[in-house]
Amino acid sequence: MIRFEQVSVTYGDAAAPAVQGIDLTVPEGELCLLVGPSGVGKSTLLNAVCGLVPHFTGGTLHGRVTVDGRDTRTHKPRELADVVGTVGQDPLAHFVTDTVEDELAYGMESLGLAPDVMRRRVEETLDLLGLAELRDRALATLSGGQRQRVAIGSVLTTHPKVLVLDEPTSALDPAAAEEVLAVLQRLVHDLGTTVLLAEHRLERVVQYADQVILLPSPGAAPVMGAPADVMAVSPVHPPVVALGRLAHWSPLPLSVRDARRKAGALRERLSGVVPPAPGAGAGTPPRNASGPDGIAAAVSGLGVRRGRTEVLHRVELTVRRGETLALMGRNGAGKSTLLSTLVGMHEPSSGAVRVGGLTPHRAGPRELLRQVGLVPQEPRDLLCADTVAAECAAADQDAGAPAGSCRAQVTRLLPDVPDSVHPRDLSEGQRLALALAVVLTARPPLLLLDEPTRGLDYAAKARLVEVLRALAAEGHAIVLATHDVELAAELAHRVVILAEGEIVADGPTDEVVVSSPSFAPQVAKVLAPLPWLTVPQVADALEATA
Repeated sequence: MIRFEQVSVTYGDAAAPAVQGIDLTVPEGELCLLVGPSGVGKSTLLNAVCGLVPHFTGGTLHGRVTVDGRDTRTHKPRELADVVGTVGQDPLAHFVTDTVEDELAYGMESLGLAPDVMRRRVEETLDLLGLAELRDRALATLSGGQRQRVAIGSVLTTHPKVLVLDEPTSALDPAAAEEVLAVLQRLVHDLGTTVLLAEHRLERVVQYADQVILLPSPGAAPVMGAPADVMAVSPVHPPVVALGRLAHWSPLPLSVRDARRKAGALRERLSGVVPPAPGAGAGTPPRNASGPDGIAAAVSGLGVRRGRTEVLHRVELTVRRGETLALMGRNGAGKSTLLSTLVGMHEPSSGAVRVGGLTPHRAGPRELLRQVGLVPQEPRDLLCADTVAAECAAADQDAGAPAGSCRAQVTRLLPDVPDSVHPRDLSEGQRLALALAVVLTARPPLLLLDEPTRGLDYAAKARLVEVLRALAAEGHAIVLATHDVELAAELAHRVVILAEGEIVADGPTDEVVVSSPSFAPQVAKVLAPLPWLTVPQVADALEATA
């Protein structure tokens, strides 16, 4: 169905191709997973399938890409629209209408389908993706995860033979991600749709893949094969595979079910061993600190309304310095609204918010900048310069930091990104890391991050964890709004779960996530009822008891 013949793509004056030597075939009716570290060219490869490369993104394409027999060099994206449906990393860039129902219908209108067909397919897609209650909602009012589901739905309504998806579950909560993956499975198995997707959160999707394509490094030839075979050599792999490697299981498990069948001996060995407390690498947060000096943020009886909708209701929350808190919950639960209220973007309809002694919505920008920093879901909202170097220089100036401070943070998070590259030419994960470096330059006592691992591979996530642990150890308070249960297990001292704008759980990470089927990490599910959360915890214990 999809054929790459010695494909290479080079952008502008780049010294080396973004991808080269791609020679492979994706068969019809298979779900093929594209994996690899950030910046190796996964998005370039996906864009070559739908014709965006080279017709819209620029660059030079060598070789040949065919989809259902159509050559993408001679067929522009609009001439492939009835065959290939594409969903990019950024749902907002995908939308062309104002409401959910109109967006689902737009692609079919462009193809000239009959109104009765359009109506039936819209209803089917609303039900498939759980969007029926949102059909009349304005797209601008949706949460990040809701937007992602609408973007996927707008492609499904055209019934394409090939679906190309770039990070389709990155903004979704675990339950919503499972719903989307179930839909993709149904399309592959029941309708014979060919699905090619790139995803960093492999723990969600690798067990569903028929084949895996690994791009091991920039410019390297791809490795394609059965998921277990590729995961055995892949530099990026989910926790369940890392646990299998550690325990020398063969074949490597790809799902929690497979791992649990092999884990009996490991559970016996770990029985009676007490794991370290979650977030122990950052030290113990000063929970008993008293007075305003120990509190980074305090929320009391908080209510926030958007129009007639009450988004937050009676929220009570205190964040202490040195504490890392993971804010979790379904899409639309109010996580992003709570973070933006802490930086003064929303005025409370009831209750009070204090950050570093300030009332955020009444404080001046410079005054607030010294107390709190927010890295939003859309990193481009913080990036306005033409190069990475200019972005870093502006961040140093705004924060009053020594020259080179922001660049040092960028190098720590993104070792291989040159100064001259434009931020829009970075991958989604690279842009997020740059935005994080910009915010960290001011070293605010309270750091807020909204989906900070979206688009990051496992190595980049590990570097992020190191940076955040160091900040927490220095006394910074960190609040993460995240659907990444593995990040929460690795980093957070405490987990707060929001539902319908209210806090429904608040406690130590191991107590909250282990008891939750939705928010438990893979290691916790494999080793239950033992209270282990991460592979590094298990590795340290095995080394100590060897």
